[in-house]
Amino acid sequence: MAARVQHSLQFQRNSLNTFFFSSSSSSFSNSINKTQFRYRSKWFSSSSSSSSKRPGAALYCTCSSSSNSTDLNSTAMPTKEDPFVLTTPLYYVNAPPHMGSAYSTIAADAIARFQRLTGKKVIFITGTDEHGEKIATAAAAGGSSPNDHCDTISQSYRALWKDLDISYDKFIRTTDSKHETIVEEFYSKVLSNGDIYRADYEGLYCVNCEEYKDEKELLEDNCCPMHLKPCVARKEDNYFFALSKYQKRLEVILEHNPDFVQPSYRLNEVQSWMKSGLRDFSISRASVDWGIRVPNDPKQTIYVWFDALLGYISALSDDQNQPTLQDAVSSGWPASLHLIGKDILRFHAVYWPAMLMSAGLRLPKTVFGHGFLTKDGMKMGKSLGNTLEPNSLVHKFGADAVRYFFLREVEFGNDGDYSEERFINIVNAHLANTIGNLLNRTLGLLKKNCKSTLVVDSSVAALEGNEFKDNVDKLVEKAKIQYENLMLSSACESVLEIGNVGNLYIDGQAPWSLFKQGGASFDLAAKDLVIVLEAMRIIAVALLPVTPNLSLRIYQQLGYTTQQFNAVTWRDTKWGGLKAGQVMAPPNPIFARIEVVSDDQGGGPVQKKASKKKEKPPPTQTAVGA
Repeated sequence: MAARVQHSLQFQRNSLNTFFFSSSSSSFSNSINKTQFRYRSKWFSSSSSSSSKRPGAALYCTCSSSSNSTDLNSTAMPTKEDPFVLTTPLYYVNAPPHMGSAYSTIAADAIARFQRLTGKKVIFITGTDEHGEKIATAAAAGGSSPNDHCDTISQSYRALWKDLDISYDKFIRTTDSKHETIVEEFYSKVLSNGDIYRADYEGLYCVNCEEYKDEKELLEDNCCPMHLKPCVARKEDNYFFALSKYQKRLEVILEHNPDFVQPSYRLNEVQSWMKSGLRDFSISRASVDWGIRVPNDPKQTIYVWFDALLGYISALSDDQNQPTLQDAVSSGWPASLHLIGKDILRFHAVYWPAMLMSAGLRLPKTVFGHGFLTKDGMKMGKSLGNTLEPNSLVHKFGADAVRYFFLREVEFGNDGDYSEERFINIVNAHLANTIGNLLNRTLGLLKKNCKSTLVVDSSVAALEGNEFKDNVDKLVEKAKIQYENLMLSSACESVLEIGNVGNLYIDGQAPWSLFKQGGASFDLAAKDLVIVLEAMRIIAVALLPVTPNLSLRIYQQLGYTTQQFNAVTWRDTKWGGLKAGQVMAPPNPIFARIEVVSDDQGGGPVQKKASKKKEKPPPTQTAVGA
């Protein structure tokens, strides 16, 4: 769920003192006095929503998870190695995918592909969040039903992921029947744990944010500062989740598990939010029809965030007639990594863990909040006319170029900027020149002088003590550590550096001159070509998480089949893969330079090569815990 930026619903204790709390939850009762909504409490048990109960005892019963433990997964007793479960946000289908959605998913795909290369069983989850008032409104505006609208937009995500070579394993839609079943079961578990109660509230509501706003955060005429539209006054009778009950437990978890929220500055943000005290939030809507019905009150629907976050678990369930929460959990939970935009960090790092603890489930291992994308130094927006459409970008430049630019040029975790000029310069310099040209000219020399056939094993060509081989080995190990620590930009730079040293090596050895000398010089030149081509083979494997199609084309140029390429692992980055007698393909550029079409003074279109300006390498990144 990536498109909504929201905060918890706030409400105010009334003068009648009709709401009671246990002494163990002082942070909860204290937080209520600070907020603006009026409410009337209504207590119920899990068996009846209307029965009168003595308040207090049920609400603060002990969660079935290990309440005093600081270990995120202390309840786990795995019998085998847990899979690496990676998730993108579940994208909100009020509109087609944008570049921010594509960026999250490209990054997740690179991480998933790397983990597969290292031998991990990976479950890569993505999908669409399809409930809520905004969806119904968007459908009505387009003259379609919510179902048809969701089908169309969800399919547009699938189509874009195909164009971007996204290798997801699970695609969950929150309108899937299996998801609804698991949401209802999860809700019932939280209810039976005493963490759901009913209350009246009223306030100013932003439909686009799908949240209630504090008047002090609004602009003139009660306008939402994000959407610049007036908020509307609403009063509803809803169900609330007792988030404040988990304040202390979450504080301890964050303190003792600093890798839970990454990068570290995102952890600081979360801890700063929590200092003001967590407030309970509404998990139902009485005025919204497009959603999953509250199990104990079919007149209300479950709040979209409480619904959508569970997509990470329901995606794990098999396509069976009667999926259960336990079946889904046993299929891979907890997630190893939630990859999200920083705008939805609060929901994943605070609300979601509390919900899981209430249901007695293990917490995800890491929540990583990345930054936003800008265009030409400005925030993207339709009103500014500077939006960046991923479909257009992919169709214009190709998936490899798009994937490489955003992963190489945006330091993962920070904001990043796109400009077409920089895009073309980077892609041409790195993929077409440094990598593509090195392979093409080496294969050209091999064809001309050795009939495209390797004369010796690469392990023999570069015996122990070969400085070039040692450099490649060091750069590969460096890239591996950077991938593991989610330093994707730095990993790209390390692999690119192999290409740089390869170009320096071939220029220094000048095999074209050695071939002309014949004899021992000829043999030395032939070995030099094997050494450079072995480096290209290693580049193909090491860059595979970022540019899978480019890596395949490199492997095919080196005489391998698609089946052989599909079987590679990270172990194949070890020097010594190429063997004597292997026949290379005829040289064929693996990445065509992007040409810029411009008008000359006479008005006629001409082709102009993109700038060959050298790009300076970025400063060294700080390691991020995976």
